[in-house]
Amino acid sequence: MLRSALLAAALVGSLLSPAAAVPASTDPLAAVNTFIGTQDAGNTFPGASAPFGMTQVSPIGTNYAGYEYTDTALKGFGHFFLSGAGCWEQGGLVGTLPVTGDIGPGAAKFDTTQPSSFDHDNYQSPYTHDGEVGKPGDYQVKLTGYGGIDVATTASTQVGLERYTFDSAAPAHVLINTGQANVKEPVRSSTIRIVNNHTVEGTVTAQAFCGGGDYTTYFTTTFDRPFTSYGTWSPTGGTAGSTESSGGSGLRGAWLSFDTNENRSVTARTSISYVDPAGARANLRTSGYQSFDQIRTATAKAWRNELRSIDISAPNPADATVFYTALYHVLLQPLTGTDIDGRYRGLDKQIHRAIGWTYYQYFSLWDTYRGQNQLLALLRPDRARDIARTILAIHDQGGWLPRWVYADYETNTMTGDPVTPYLVDLWRFGALHGMESKAFAALKQNATETPPASLAFSGRSGNASYLSRGFVQYDEKFPHKGQDVDPQHGASATFEYSLADCSLSIMAAGLGKTADAATLAQRGQNYQKLWDSGTTDRGFTGFPRPRTADGTFYTPATGPYDPTSQSGFHEGTAWQYQWMDQQDVPGLLALMGGKENAAARLDTFFDYPDLVTDPSGTAHTKWVVGPYSYYNQFRYNPNNEPDLHTPWMYDLVGQPWKTSAAVRAAQTLFVNAPNGVTGNDDLGEMSAWYVLSALGMYPATPGTGQFLVNAPRFPYAAVHLRNGHTVTISAPGTDPTQLQYISAAKVNGHSYPKTYLSLAGMPSLSVSYQVTSDATQATWATSPSATPLSPCTSQ
Repeated sequence: MLRSALLAAALVGSLLSPAAAVPASTDPLAAVNTFIGTQDAGNTFPGASAPFGMTQVSPIGTNYAGYEYTDTALKGFGHFFLSGAGCWEQGGLVGTLPVTGDIGPGAAKFDTTQPSSFDHDNYQSPYTHDGEVGKPGDYQVKLTGYGGIDVATTASTQVGLERYTFDSAAPAHVLINTGQANVKEPVRSSTIRIVNNHTVEGTVTAQAFCGGGDYTTYFTTTFDRPFTSYGTWSPTGGTAGSTESSGGSGLRGAWLSFDTNENRSVTARTSISYVDPAGARANLRTSGYQSFDQIRTATAKAWRNELRSIDISAPNPADATVFYTALYHVLLQPLTGTDIDGRYRGLDKQIHRAIGWTYYQYFSLWDTYRGQNQLLALLRPDRARDIARTILAIHDQGGWLPRWVYADYETNTMTGDPVTPYLVDLWRFGALHGMESKAFAALKQNATETPPASLAFSGRSGNASYLSRGFVQYDEKFPHKGQDVDPQHGASATFEYSLADCSLSIMAAGLGKTADAATLAQRGQNYQKLWDSGTTDRGFTGFPRPRTADGTFYTPATGPYDPTSQSGFHEGTAWQYQWMDQQDVPGLLALMGGKENAAARLDTFFDYPDLVTDPSGTAHTKWVVGPYSYYNQFRYNPNNEPDLHTPWMYDLVGQPWKTSAAVRAAQTLFVNAPNGVTGNDDLGEMSAWYVLSALGMYPATPGTGQFLVNAPRFPYAAVHLRNGHTVTISAPGTDPTQLQYISAAKVNGHSYPKTYLSLAGMPSLSVSYQVTSDATQATWATSPSATPLSPCTSQ
């Protein structure tokens, strides 16, 4: 997206000051700035959450993801949020807001005879950024309406807490809104019931995002002291003394009044469950008798432990803030799905119990298979194992492997076959130990069949054509079960299937299934079936082109085929998807006419001459042209997933110094400001890209366990693996403000002339680089033997 220099300049100053006071080498927790990504469609939330938490507490503003930094008022504090997702319908459920003033017939602000008095768009409060705090597990803000109210929030894994401190002793209330949530989040129905003078509970049934089905959230809220009076509202208005409101869509909630003459502080605790009311109550009890401050301290400790999985030396505090905030965003999801007693609601809508492990929810697989998954597997193998077990449970209980699971609903959002490289990489990193055969059987079923119509899953809906002819046909009218379906994006689906098949061939070979491995490896070359050697663009000949059901290349009715059009490609173009064949680089080079021609095409793709002279300007104006501008482009799009790996294609064509340049330019899009994430953060994928690239490595080819390298961003980093091993990366003289290249490398003290590291066994490694600012001295690893062998090539 085009960044606003004026906005960044205005906001950076206020946001830098807390992090700048804390050297990155002392406390990564203090370096995190949760406001990064809350502007320009980053779609992150600034509020409180535990690592991988079920419950979050964050403000509700004008963004469909919750909060926008430029908001001038807050509608409440919701208790479920996703970080960085792109679809409209998401979260903000059970919004609470402290207010003051009279509530009753004819009251100035809350007139019970006027239902609109209880619309959060009307009762929202202005607030100030002065003193606003956004740290892991700790969000604080000053509401400037209703006489002034200080709000502090924190969260444990299953419980969210708010502490409201009223400036005045005016009639004080807490509103709990169940009928409204984030902007564009349809609430289908809700209930709220006052249980006693401390406790309220209820349900919210809302629509899963991207037009998905409905899911139900159960909640319980309890207060640290009794409320003196109460009432509920419904679409017809408010009723004092009423203990319940229930029904379909529309305004619904409750107000709870407190005597603040002597004690002006009220603390609320809210837990949610996807199982039943008993689950929400049990989850609430996990907070026990711990105070707000004790829970905030415990959550901070948990976050510090998570963030210390990577140590960096960052001379510039802002760099430390960007890095640790990115790592923080990586470690927010997937979300815990099990209640404290181990129960969870599966994809069959039935209740199951996970004994000794955690069932997770919210899997944006099309995004996260490209980096976040591998980073979690490295840093948190125990969680990765539970994630793998969750994916297999979804298969067992729902009947098929997932693509984009939202709560207990398969949305079928996005296309291709992301679950295959996702699970194969978990196998490669050891997270499927003891489950290998079961996983392979599920993956083979997914790769060779299509789900029956009775199941909610789409699976590989293009398999009929793909298995018989090697490509997914382009059919804009192909029927679909969810938002997306593969044949409507047949060309990109073919590339995704081919990459997935290659990754599965690696797993098959590792399990001794030689026949399956050979078949799948051959299918890993299927992307070639779409190569049209007759298409030319910008001086280059040969591009991917969709094929229709009759096998012919697609030609639009309006004229000749254009490789920058959206036809047949999902959130990208032929220019961008032409590089999604990293599993067969020799085959790609043959199609493009050799290494020199491929490198020249990459130079055009990245606008390399301008990149060298103006890295930031090129990234901000040539590559990024809008948060959702996926089409009509022939450049690199760092906002979106299909070509995230493309800078490392220079590694694979023998020009590794250009990889370092392209990565360093893309990193300028990540800054310590609200607009500091490029594109949607997509449940941590974009942040994972930044963390990995800053360390100087990226997992470009699924299933291999190999990380292609680039010049790291920091002079020193240590990645602490949970198996007791550590990967240290040193690069003295590193200066992230300029382009730098690798001129020499050593691994464990020995000269290392290769452009990749193998981390599949999670070994201890000591990697050291010499870096230079002179590209002419960057002749390291340019020989043909420097690149990894392609796992699925016939060349």
